[in-house]
Amino acid sequence: MTYDHPRWTTPFTRDTTADEVLAGVDLSGRRAVVTGGASGIGIETARSLARAGAEVTLAVRDTSAGRKVADEIAADGGGARVDVAPLELTDRASVAAFARAWTGPLHILVNNAGVMAVPELRRTREGWELQFATNHLGHFELARSLHPALAAQGARIVSVSSNAHHRSPVVFDDIHFEHRAYDPWLAYGQSKTAGVLFAVEAGRRWADDGITANALMPGGIRTALQRHQEGAAMSPEVREIFGSYPWRTARQGAATSVLLAASPLVEGVTGRYFENCNEALPLDPALAGRSGEPSGVAPHALDPDAAARLWEVSARTLGD
Repeated sequence: MTYDHPRWTTPFTRDTTADEVLAGVDLSGRRAVVTGGASGIGIETARSLARAGAEVTLAVRDTSAGRKVADEIAADGGGARVDVAPLELTDRASVAAFARAWTGPLHILVNNAGVMAVPELRRTREGWELQFATNHLGHFELARSLHPALAAQGARIVSVSSNAHHRSPVVFDDIHFEHRAYDPWLAYGQSKTAGVLFAVEAGRRWADDGITANALMPGGIRTALQRHQEGAAMSPEVREIFGSYPWRTARQGAATSVLLAASPLVEGVTGRYFENCNEALPLDPALAGRSGEPSGVAPHALDPDAAARLWEVSARTLGD
């Protein structure tokens, strides 16, 4: 795979922190939503946006935990406004309620919440595989429901993906593991590929509304996201990978998210996949599966035909 455009780069690296990315950026008057903003890199994403002057809403399952984080960020950010709103991404009524309650423009939507490698097959009440429902379908529905607010001023959508997208394309013939054996990492990889494809298609469909959408790999950060792999649940293979993985801090992990959310350095960029604060290089198949932190973007994640198909399949799944 080769790009048909110049690769987009910045002065920042894998070691850059979120605050360093937004140093000197004034987000006064800008409004942002960060899903999963009460844990992991969501906290640091929200914190840096608030420090830069944005009005931030933490969209979270646990509003009590969200309120504690909001109070901490507000105190740390010199009184920045940080709100909390309930959002359960696997509950369509919750997504609809969040969107109905939103008034006025929305300038930044960071689709950050997610679950990873759930050991056993779990389904929503509709029968959807949990990781695909949480990581993709919930965010897809949220973005579409908030489209009028996003389009009113032009906005940036940020889809937090992962290099786990290397593991699987979206398997359209059996997205929800109804006929094939469930594999937690294939399910996770498929859901993260979906996040990139969503950015590709949203960037295309909503370009005339002034909306840009990009996806990213934040890097490996030890957070609650790995809760299903900890302790006795951790396989020898995963234990070996985790032991040698080049982990980074949450503030470093949030750097690429805030770059795509608010940096003037990527103004107008859309439909791309970033890592280490730069557009990712195409995945080198010879390096896929090696230890360390695999980098690059797989061709299946940027396939415009797959992106358009996923959009239509997702809309039909949600009853459109």
